[in-house]
Amino acid sequence: MVKHLFSILLVLICTLSASAQLTPEITSWIINTTGDVGYNNIPSNVQQVQYSTSNVYVSANCIPSYTIGPWQSNPNTPTNQNFVFKITRTPVQNTGSPIATSLGHIGIWSNGVSIFNAKDGMSYNNAGVWHRDALYWEGISFDNCLGHPAPGGEYHHHVNPKCLYDDTDSTNHSPIIGYAFDGFPIYGAYGFQNTDGTGPIVRMKSSYVKNTYTTRTNGPDVNATYPMGCFVEDYTFVSGSGDLDASNGRFCITPDYPSGIYAYFVTIDYTLYPQYPYVIGPNYYGTVQSGNTGPGSGHVTITESVTAYNPTSVPEDGVSAITCSCYPNPSNRYMTLFVAPGEENNIVAEMSNLLGETFFEQTNVQPAVPYTFDMSELPSGIYFLHLTTEKRSTVKKVVVRH
Repeated sequence: MVKHLFSILLVLICTLSASAQLTPEITSWIINTTGDVGYNNIPSNVQQVQYSTSNVYVSANCIPSYTIGPWQSNPNTPTNQNFVFKITRTPVQNTGSPIATSLGHIGIWSNGVSIFNAKDGMSYNNAGVWHRDALYWEGISFDNCLGHPAPGGEYHHHVNPKCLYDDTDSTNHSPIIGYAFDGFPIYGAYGFQNTDGTGPIVRMKSSYVKNTYTTRTNGPDVNATYPMGCFVEDYTFVSGSGDLDASNGRFCITPDYPSGIYAYFVTIDYTLYPQYPYVIGPNYYGTVQSGNTGPGSGHVTITESVTAYNPTSVPEDGVSAITCSCYPNPSNRYMTLFVAPGEENNIVAEMSNLLGETFFEQTNVQPAVPYTFDMSELPSGIYFLHLTTEKRSTVKKVVVRH
């Protein structure tokens, strides 16, 4: 039972109203707090997360904790990159000229590994017209986790980082697995069917369609050497053909952002094979701060006052979340609330919807005692279970699905 409750807690999101500044762009990183090492004994995952009111600074060596390699037909070796990236806490849509996802890192996975775009850096006859798709031309050098090192030792993924999260779990909303350099989150392959957070969990589908022509203007004909799909220009965005926009994202409600956020999604097919544009489209959705991209980037100098985030300690104000779990979630009839032993007595539990309308209240909730609520009369949708005491407050997102 304890293991089951713990696994549920890892999936559910608790929002600390008493410590609202600890938002997902701060807390979603896999921080190495125990000195673990990865490839070639290099410290793995994210080394440190620091934040200000405006930005989050992520320090990482670009080495994951999972086993990587070997890399067929790739002579490069992963090395310590000593990166410091800056992620804005207030991302905004870019309404000006599109900002292309250039070569090199375009974002960072939650374990500190770099995200690259769909290209491999070369084009047909070096003409800069038909750009080679990295999955097709370099896929042979991807390891079992679908990553490989670049010249200079930067280990990265162009496509779905399959060892970072469970890409076979099609029953739960995927977690945040990274952030793009415009500040918007990147989720795994699965999300709510509807942008308002309702409907079943579905695999997010790209809206890029593989072309059907047999000749390419100023490029090679479609043949065995240059099949359709080997260049990124072989794909055309067709609005409405999938779930996502031209940047491979959408504005939607997610478990981490119950009020909604623009979010990118990794795209794979039903066999889990990566689908173009894989992570982020040819252009970012938002604006991009300087220092993260271009030659010599990824070594941002911090010039503002920051606070180090410590995931093993209580928040700065000393107020921790009320440890609890709700299951099953989603629920179609009964849902059980269980407050962990040792928590405060006489907790008030209140269920409300997205509009703030209250549906029921349970007073004097005690720890270590399961409380069952009948959800059958509530319409399908997203609800919030507020748990409060005199000094603490926690909110849990609950999904009702009939």
